[in-house]
Order: sequence, then structure tokens, then C-alpha cells
Amino acid sequence: MPYHNILNNQLSKFLPEKYRDDEGLKQFLETISKCYDSFEKDKKITEHAFDVSEREYQIVTQDLHEQNEIRKKSILKLKEAIRSLDPTGHIQFTDEDDDLIHIISFLEKQITKTKQLEQDLINSKDIAEKAAQAKSEFLSVMSHEIRTPLNAIIGTIMLLQYHELLPEQKELLNVMEISSENLLSLINDVLDFSKLEEGKIFFVERNINILQFLKNIKMANRVRAEEKGNSIKILFDDDIPKFVVGDDVRLGQILNNLVSNAVKFTQKGTITIRVGLHSMNESDVELDFSIEDNGIGIPPEKQELVFERFTQANNNITREFGGSGLGLTIIKRLLELQNSRIQLESEAGKGSRFYFRLAFKRNSTEEIHEAKPVFGLKKMDMSGLKILLVEDVAFNVMVAEKMLQNWNAIVDLAGNGAIAVDKVRNNHYDLVLMDIQMPVMDGYTATTEIRKFNTDIPIIALTASTINLDIESQAKKSGMNGCITKPFNPGDLYSIIMDKAGKTDDLNYSI
Repeated sequence: MPYHNILNNQLSKFLPEKYRDDEGLKQFLETISKCYDSFEKDKKITEHAFDVSEREYQIVTQDLHEQNEIRKKSILKLKEAIRSLDPTGHIQFTDEDDDLIHIISFLEKQITKTKQLEQDLINSKDIAEKAAQAKSEFLSVMSHEIRTPLNAIIGTIMLLQYHELLPEQKELLNVMEISSENLLSLINDVLDFSKLEEGKIFFVERNINILQFLKNIKMANRVRAEEKGNSIKILFDDDIPKFVVGDDVRLGQILNNLVSNAVKFTQKGTITIRVGLHSMNESDVELDFSIEDNGIGIPPEKQELVFERFTQANNNITREFGGSGLGLTIIKRLLELQNSRIQLESEAGKGSRFYFRLAFKRNSTEEIHEAKPVFGLKKMDMSGLKILLVEDVAFNVMVAEKMLQNWNAIVDLAGNGAIAVDKVRNNHYDLVLMDIQMPVMDGYTATTEIRKFNTDIPIIALTASTINLDIESQAKKSGMNGCITKPFNPGDLYSIIMDKAGKTDDLNYSI
């Protein structure tokens, strides 16, 4: 039997041949040889295991090194992020500090502070919203309270125009009319500015006859222009479509303000309303509007300031010419909300030019029925119409009743909504003029009650608050057919009554 190589070498060296045939010795030598073989195998296994462990150790060591580098980079990035969040803040660790627990502890403190700050901001926001709501409610109440007597004043002035007056009386009446219009304009500016700040301005789409619209603007400013020796001219591009679609109320607000300013700051000069076609396709129209005057002008260093709220070009302007300093700010905001902007060219002593570009939609058809404009109070006639006037303020009742009677309408009165409901139930009326804010029962509730038994009678809301989407929505929801603001323009009141009473076709106005 062959023995292990090491054993064979040892036997050759130390054991003579004659002893090797002994059976007992053979068994002993075989056992030793097997031990050598087993040792050899264990050695190989051990060496293999060591090699494997060494390789695994190297891999683990490399992985730990990489993880350590990632950790260092992560801590560095975390520190940079913390510093970027609060560059001026007090950081409670250094660049060499790699204690992640320390940094996490610092972050926990910062998160706690941030959450507290967030809660403080939420509380501040709630307080600001409540303050804004309180301001809005205050302005709404003040609007109603101021407009109510102002309605009586303006209405009385209009009623006096029915009478033959002495020249001195006409002059005094004219002063009263201008003063009341200035006061109403001031109230409207303050309320509009408040709505702009609160984001409550919305735009509607109606058909506008631009040329007729400009003529109305000119007519509205003509008297005051003539008083200052000014003339107003309209330069109109004949390529402009007869009708465009846009918000006529806001456009009128912008143009009226600009024309009124031009008249105010011009003496014995010319105010030019210029409208040109910039571009047009099948669905849209872009028009260039320009209001030009040769009045006092604005110095270059003051031209940006005039668009800031409560600011005028000169401290003496408010004293000499009046105004709130809100008009141009409102124009700027209104145009910005329509993706446009107001621009100014002016030179002191030579005049000013305010201009802007505004986009409209094209009307799908040119065939639009237009109510003809009303000029001259004595041409209005409501013969045959029986109207229920629902109003609780005695002065407003007097003004509206006399105005309607001067138009030959039959007028019945109700002091609150509850009385109005009973009167409509027991009488026939062609139309109801319904004040909104009244004691006992308000106009909305009264209209809702009337609609339970009469769905046909037209009901028009009278409100001393400025009409907005909330009022229009609530009026429509209660069943009203339209709204008009006090103080109302007689022509507007006449037109809406005749329209809602179905008498539009009977109108025969002459310009």
C-alpha cells in the first residue's frame, strides 16, 4: 500500500526494510499515512477558506470605505442645505463636525421652530382674512349708508331739471350736480380699489358697439368739458367691426376716467379719443385706445408716480383739481387683469397721451338689437305701467316715486318686503322695483316668497351697494330679473324697466 509522500520519505530514512513486513507495523503506518492525508486535506480547506475570507474582507473593507465617503458627503450636503435655508442664522456645528446625531438634533429644533412659524403664519393669515372681511363688510355698509342719502340728493337734482328754473338756480343746480357726481366717483374709486386688492374683480362678456360707446363717453363728459372751454373729438378707425365682445362696464370705467382726467387738467384745449384697429382674425380683435390732451402735462420724473395709489404728480393738484389719486391705479390694475397695460407720453405744459391695447372677441353676427340711447328726460313715457316700489327710506321713495310719475307710470308703495309680498299677492303690477336691504323682510327673501305664487312678474333689485357677482348671483337665485345701483341714472332706470316690462318695442327715442 502506498503511503503519504512525507511518510515514505521518513520510512526510507529511518526504518530498515526488514521491519516493514510486520503486520502490526503496517497497520500503524497505514493509520499514520491516513492522518497525513487528512491533515493535507484540512490544510487545503483551511487555505481555501482563508483566501475566501481575505477576499470578502477586502470587499467589506472597500464597501465600508465607500459608505463612509457617502456619509461624509451626505453630512456635507446636509450642512450646505441647512445653511442655504437660513444663511444668516446661528448654525450650531462646524465644517469638521461629523456627528450626525448632533446635526439631526439641530434639525429637529429647526423643524420645531419652522412648525411654530408656520402656525404663526396661519394665525396671521386668519387674522388678516378676518380683517379684510371686516374691511369689506365695513365698506359695504358705508357704501350703502353713503349712497342712500346721495341717491336722494342726485335724484332731487334730476327732478329739479323737470322744472323751469331761473339762470341763477340752474347755475346752483349745476354746481350741486357736479359735486354729487364727484362724490359718487370718489366712493366708486374707493370701493373698486378695495375690490381690486381683495381680488374680487370679475369680467363679463357683452356686445359693445364701440363707436356708439365712444359717443356716450363723449356725451357724458361734454358738459364739464364745455365749462372749461374744451372740445372732445373722436377719431375712429372705420375698419373696426361694428360690434365686439367684452366688458363694457370696465371699458367705460377706464375710458371715462381717462377722459375725465384729460378734461380736468386741460383749459381751453382739445381732448382726442382715438381708437384704431391693431389686428383682427375670425375670432379676436385687438384695438389701440388713446386719450390725448394739450393740458398741463406731467414732468418725466413724476410719470411713474401717477400710477401709484393715493399719489398725484404734484401736491397742489388735489387742492386745485380734486381727485382721490386712485383713478389711474384702478385703470392700471383693470388693464393688467386683462393682459394689457397703460402707457403714458407727456411733457409738462404741452399735454399728455395715455394709451393701451385691449383684446376683444369678435361677435358672431352683426345683427344685434340695440336699445336706442335716451337723451332728454321729458321724452320718457311709461303710460299704462303699474309699478310697485318697495323702499324703506322716505327720501328715496320720494325721488323714485316722482321720477316714475313724471314718466306717467302708476306707482304703488311698500315699506318693506313683507308688505310687498302681500301687495303682489292681492294686486296686479307690471313690475316691482325691490330694494335689497330693508327691515322686517329684505328684498331677497321677499322675492323668494313672491316666486312661490307668481313666477311671471319682473322684479328689479335696487341696491345702494356696488353690484358684484355675489349680489348678481344672489339676486338671480332669489328670482330677480335684474339689478340697478343707487344712485341710478334715469336713462338706465327707464331702459331696464321698459325692457323687463316687455315694452322695448314701444320705445321711439330720437337722438
